[in-house]
Amino acid sequence: MYETLKLETDARGVAALTLNRVEKHNAMSAQMIDELTGAAARLADDDAVRVVVLTGAGKTFCAGGDLAWMQVQMAADSETRFVEARKLAGMLNALNALPKPVIGALQGNAFGGGVGIASICDVAIGVDSLKMGFTETRLGIIPATIGPYVLARMGEANARRVFMSARIFGAEEAVRLGLLARAVPAGDLAAAVEAEVAPYLSCAPGAVAAAKRLARDLGPRIDAEVIDSTIRGLVARWETDEAQEGIGAFFDRRKPSWQAGS
Repeated sequence: MYETLKLETDARGVAALTLNRVEKHNAMSAQMIDELTGAAARLADDDAVRVVVLTGAGKTFCAGGDLAWMQVQMAADSETRFVEARKLAGMLNALNALPKPVIGALQGNAFGGGVGIASICDVAIGVDSLKMGFTETRLGIIPATIGPYVLARMGEANARRVFMSARIFGAEEAVRLGLLARAVPAGDLAAAVEAEVAPYLSCAPGAVAAAKRLARDLGPRIDAEVIDSTIRGLVARWETDEAQEGIGAFFDRRKPSWQAGS
């Protein structure tokens, strides 16, 4: 059914949603964005699903947005850019609004949009060797559509420490920043995730969904107006000379003009 994902549900109602573009480090392509949106809708409507475990196949949880997909946006007209940005924003919102608890199992690194996906999880647990970073500004773009979910998770003060610098940080710092609930040795990840899953199997599913909705309603505002502003912000950056230079430099395997020593 899916080409970029795997989705399996066990007899307890625990669904494993796995990003599965191993050869691309699970970078989000247009197809993956569409399939994640569809998977979120399917999981939301499936009364048999009690908990969702979101993870990645291979060595990387998610490397962020697929740069080939971004390169296509560089050459597209404004209308197409808005459509694609809205699909990305819609996917993140669909996962964030999922009326089931989502436990993130980060078995490897998360960069850019991968940090955004981790931020929509109700609990995210990572391996202690994991690296994270908001790498967008190295490419001349900004972490726009993931911004509301990142700020809701980290708070503004913590976000401003890492949101703009593209600095790579480790699992322990990710815990201090609030991006991860815990960091554990790779061999302990499955047990740590199971410890988060198990309590939900004794809870009323409707009450869990209502409590999650209440938490989101009481938390930072993430409504259509906020989401639209992130879409406009992303498209505006896609249309800049810096974005053209940054993404072009990546594909040309050279340093962008603003990097020291270029």
